[in-house]
Amino acid sequence: MPPNKKYLTHSPLQRFAKISAGFLGGYMITEAFFMAFAAWLDPGNALMTLRFAGGILWVGLMVTAFLARNGWKIWGLYLLIALFLTLVTCAGKMNNPLV
Repeated sequence: MPPNKKYLTHSPLQRFAKISAGFLGGYMITEAFFMAFAAWLDPGNALMTLRFAGGILWVGLMVTAFLARNGWKIWGLYLLIALFLTLVTCAGKMNNPLV
């Protein structure tokens, strides 16, 4: 059964923004999340959790990028989330330098 044309993205730039946000932005948030997790807790546990939950989180973020109407807005949201998680990682490294 073919998809309904009104729900498809017509602009090639929007399609590119959604695809790149799904793959690259989702991966960026996944890695930033687990780096923050490792900065505050045991890095060994974070690595084991990343092996299993990382793929699930990445796929979830990929699907979320394709559900959005505007690809550039989802890119902005993903960049803000990654920046926040990077700041959490830096704060964790300053508070727990031995971890």
